[in-house]
Amino acid sequence: MSGLAAILASHKEPGVFQWHSAASPEDVRHTVEHAGWQFGYVDGWTHQDKGALLDAFAETFDFPEHFGHNFDALLDSLRDLSEPTVVLWDGWGPLAREDAQAFGVAIDVLNQRATEDPSFPFAVLMRGDGPQVDVASLD
Repeated sequence: MSGLAAILASHKEPGVFQWHSAASPEDVRHTVEHAGWQFGYVDGWTHQDKGALLDAFAETFDFPEHFGHNFDALLDSLRDLSEPTVVLWDGWGPLAREDAQAFGVAIDVLNQRATEDPSFPFAVLMRGDGPQVDVASLD
């Protein structure tokens, strides 16, 4: 988990990364929470379209009932997170293959959130196989 450890220790800027760790989601949660960060888990294997992805983020972070279920609302809600946060997005590949446009917008939104508020760092770890995408590796 050395790349993750570097983010958690503020030795690496948060962002959106491909990550090839075999650690279980619970092990990642433990590591993240032990460092004092909030953890969110999105299971892309069961949330394979735009609507399901937005629902998964809403459920993971307990967004309010008035959450708009669109990418603008996702960005607004992610901006409301009030502590450093790591999201483990397992199985991003199905969305990237089936709806490249929605996947691209999702990555843009997540990157925007990751780079705009250094007082509440935000990182996304994309894990699993998928098409070639322009996302840095954390490995």
